[in-house]
Amino acid sequence: MAVVAVALVPHPPILLEAVGGAESRRVQATQQALGELGRRLSAMALEALVMITPHGPVFRDAVAIWGLDRLDGDLSSFGAKGVSFQVPGDLELARATGQEARRLGVRTIWLDRPTARRHGVQVGLDHGLMVPLYFLVAQGIMTPLAAVSSAFLPVEDLYRFGQAIRRAAEVLGRRVAVVASGDLSHRLTPDAPAGFSPRGAEFDRLIQAALTRGDPWAVLQVDPESAEAAGECGWRSLIMALGALEGQRFKADLLSYEGPFGVGYAVAHLEPLPEAREELLPRIKQFREDRRRAESPPVALARRSLESYIRQGQVIDPPDPLPGVLQQPAGAFVSLKVSGQLRGCIGTIGATRPNLALEIIHNAIAAATDDPRFPPVEPEELDTLSYSVDVLGQPEPVSGPDELDPQRYGVIVSHAGRSGLLLPALAGIEEVEAQVRIAMRKADIPAGTPGVKLQRFTVIRYY
Repeated sequence: MAVVAVALVPHPPILLEAVGGAESRRVQATQQALGELGRRLSAMALEALVMITPHGPVFRDAVAIWGLDRLDGDLSSFGAKGVSFQVPGDLELARATGQEARRLGVRTIWLDRPTARRHGVQVGLDHGLMVPLYFLVAQGIMTPLAAVSSAFLPVEDLYRFGQAIRRAAEVLGRRVAVVASGDLSHRLTPDAPAGFSPRGAEFDRLIQAALTRGDPWAVLQVDPESAEAAGECGWRSLIMALGALEGQRFKADLLSYEGPFGVGYAVAHLEPLPEAREELLPRIKQFREDRRRAESPPVALARRSLESYIRQGQVIDPPDPLPGVLQQPAGAFVSLKVSGQLRGCIGTIGATRPNLALEIIHNAIAAATDDPRFPPVEPEELDTLSYSVDVLGQPEPVSGPDELDPQRYGVIVSHAGRSGLLLPALAGIEEVEAQVRIAMRKADIPAGTPGVKLQRFTVIRYY
């Protein structure tokens, strides 16, 4: 026995009439699709569910596995306290999944109640679990549940975790369904919760097309920056679930898709087929290596500088001769990310060293070791990092927000000796007001402070 079904489900509480009232009628296609999914899973004689939520305790460096023999939850925070569940936790499957994950090199954290208290997080049935369960329970599915959270890990680690779920199911001889809870873009329309971005609809179309043609590689190849710009919350959950089908073809049935509130809701049922297909983990590694070979000279220098410092404790010399782009002095910011999530960013507004090469070398090291928002980068993280280098133009004063454009210009705000900077073209920042507000927050300048000075600057961004 093993994984007999994989599903992608949305989790907006408004699906429930007890929460949404009359508004819940606008998502009838999703409600009906979840009912159909529940009927299909109910007919499979399941022995356990594994559900992946993006709204539980989400860690940067580990997948959280619930270590509870009973999971409780309700929707009181959404005005529906009467909607509550208590389901048995499948500790045996949860433990086996964690063991298999560690064998595959994926870090996990076992969240029993004492551990959750130490980390200051809560475990139980969050709405990412509660809402799908409402529809599954309605179809008679009362199997034990192993609950896990998505994580800000590299794509390959998320995918390997899905492999661990399947291995655990095989070891225990269980018939298991893996349910990835996650909405798609939250930025489909101007009145969407996270505002509008054209990348929202692009992301949703890509996911639908990839699932429909049974192409997990297309999901794994999504640029994390594009996913972030789309404002999604289901991509990582889906990657984890797809890992449970590694090396195996599947038939995908997209039961519904709609976005009446500016958020994409997709319900999909993936049925494993007996035919084998190419394993994707080697392709992921090759894809990453190919991207590194294509890095620009500024980014290649930032990577080499940081890896030398972290692994050997050495600050490298600039290349000799210097490539043209690295010869002139300029301010530069070096950004480090893991799976699209910021891991460190340090820079200089203007040149502080004789040339750009030296600026990049020292700012790359600082981004990894001196950004107060993050712990220092560890050696084992180096292979997971992606880099970008922003080379700044000369700042120029502006008379007001109407001269700003968050896609074209970065902004510097200053007042009474405090200043804050925000780079342009950042995922999720489409409006001038948001750009200025965040820059002021970084500068610790209260909102509404009169006489704030604004400057704008252009950047050349290298990948």
